[in-house]
Amino acid sequence: MSATIMVPTDAELAASLPGDFRSAYAEVNGVRLHHVTGGAGEPLILLGGWPQTWWQFRKIMPELARHYQVTAVDLRGMGGSAKPVGGYDKKTMARDIHELIRHLGHDSAYVIGHDIGASLGYHLAANFPASVRKLVTVDLGVPDASWQVIPMLPGSDDQAAALEVGRGGYPWWFALNQLRELPEALLTGRFRPLIDWLYGHMLTDQASVDEQAREIYAHAYGTAEAIRAGNGWYQTMRQDIADLATYAPVTLPILTLSGESSYPALREQMSAEKGTDIRVVMIEGSGHYVPEEAPAAMVRELIAFFGPGAEA
Repeated sequence: MSATIMVPTDAELAASLPGDFRSAYAEVNGVRLHHVTGGAGEPLILLGGWPQTWWQFRKIMPELARHYQVTAVDLRGMGGSAKPVGGYDKKTMARDIHELIRHLGHDSAYVIGHDIGASLGYHLAANFPASVRKLVTVDLGVPDASWQVIPMLPGSDDQAAALEVGRGGYPWWFALNQLRELPEALLTGRFRPLIDWLYGHMLTDQASVDEQAREIYAHAYGTAEAIRAGNGWYQTMRQDIADLATYAPVTLPILTLSGESSYPALREQMSAEKGTDIRVVMIEGSGHYVPEEAPAAMVRELIAFFGPGAEA
């Protein structure tokens, strides 16, 4: 890890992207959300995950902006958005995004969610189907009852050995992020090693996420408030699972994009119980962080799924 670099503001980062992107804020559902919007055409909403910000979509936003009006959102608790005490269940956060879509002047939008954003996107489609034209979930399933029995330890010698060489493993951070106060005590001002560990284990090409991006994320999650808020997305998962059990299968089209290692599990998880029109596609050569590691392949799949839009 090299010396700490200066972290640009969201406005500076937005202005650095081709496509006339601008940083802005919206008061929706009782929370202030930060978002970055650029491009022209049909509306497309990007929802990110832990432990990142809207900047995780920087590599796909300029090309998508040639076809769509693109809005990348900092979720409730993320980056430049407010970090309230509660409201981190995905049903509440779905209303955040439902109201944001209308705040932006749209009745509905194409929606893409990665990681926590994938779960949020699904809850948005289940609760506000008229707001979502088509949904893309990226390298995360929708937490259901099966997630409550994830093994606490590596399930095999092969899995443990994979961890030692920086690949594979089990999601130990799901348990860590259930705790209150201890993660803040351990990680405040020291979040960068966790960023590097996660990328080290879930990227195929380490160079695909540069020093600046890692510093941006470490800065965004470096305070006790930010750690507490991000962990709220995990602490509400039991409520998310209970809410999921009340939903009928989603009927709008869903495309699930997967990194190579996640593909078998996602094919099983994104079943007919989740939706009536779901297709799972593996992005070759990518790990978990598909928007950063395989942006060109991801954009091709998105345009094929959504339609070409307003070609510049």
